[in-house]
Amino acid sequence: MASGETLVEHRLDAEGADPLMLAGVTDVNIHEVSRLFGVRMVLRGDHVILSGMLAPVERAAPVVQHMIELARLRTPFDTNDIGRFADGSASDAGIVRPTDEIRIALPGSRRVIVPKSEGQQGYVQAIAENDIVIGIGPAGTGKTYLGVACAVDALYKKRVRRIILARPAVEAGENLGFLPGDLQEKVDPYLRPLYDALEDMMPHDRVRRALEDSTIEIAPLAYMRGRTLSDAFVILDEAQNATRAQMKMFLTRLGLNSRVVITGDKTQIDLSSPAESGLLEVEEILSGIDGIAVVYLNEKDVIRHRLVKDIIRAYARDQEAEAPS
Repeated sequence: MASGETLVEHRLDAEGADPLMLAGVTDVNIHEVSRLFGVRMVLRGDHVILSGMLAPVERAAPVVQHMIELARLRTPFDTNDIGRFADGSASDAGIVRPTDEIRIALPGSRRVIVPKSEGQQGYVQAIAENDIVIGIGPAGTGKTYLGVACAVDALYKKRVRRIILARPAVEAGENLGFLPGDLQEKVDPYLRPLYDALEDMMPHDRVRRALEDSTIEIAPLAYMRGRTLSDAFVILDEAQNATRAQMKMFLTRLGLNSRVVITGDKTQIDLSSPAESGLLEVEEILSGIDGIAVVYLNEKDVIRHRLVKDIIRAYARDQEAEAPS
């Protein structure tokens, strides 16, 4: 121990917190706090005890306090969330206190979906308050997942009669033209992430029935041409790969009692001419219109594996280094 460093012990009241949710299975959450901050975390009765050097303990305390609050509310979190809490602990940014207004309860699945960052909270709030929401941000920020959750919630509450999920069928460096099957089977690989999100929120048989009776439709963006999308919750995913003409076509399909969510990542444009991306255009020309919200998410909102955040930052640094001065 270096001269002047002091060992301290800090006690936090954990009364009412679910101990298993707080500690995690096989104490995985405790181990993650120790790894991130270099402190010792112990659950003893109705208290959590943090011990170690003064500075690390002070950094860990607000994060562990937030974990206690979530465990009291029976709101699930995992080690990736703890890393995100740690990133925002200095200014309390990124630490969200769940409220009833931002909880999405999904009947039949016993699941409650809660935005896990301030950016995600603002995104869900924007969807609730606007007819068109454009969510822009890197992979793993929950743009599609939360959009689908809001759509399923609106369908269950009978606010809309159907859900329409669309994606541009643009090849990201791979040639799928020689895959066997009919047209639908060829485009299904592009649409698989939307199926995955739905099946994570609804029982499989209910998803199947909804697809069969067209209560839920998943289709390539090109299939939207010539239609009027009324009484529907419509999501355009991977919108960075929609051309300007396709984006205008899609937006002008909007009918009565419909909501539209557009999601995209400006750093992953697969068009032969990136400047033709419809997402870049609508970001500029539609901002400021009443009823349309543009929401930006960043690496602080990433909820996938903790390394995804580091990967995003590494690519951003590399792009900045390559940019002309």
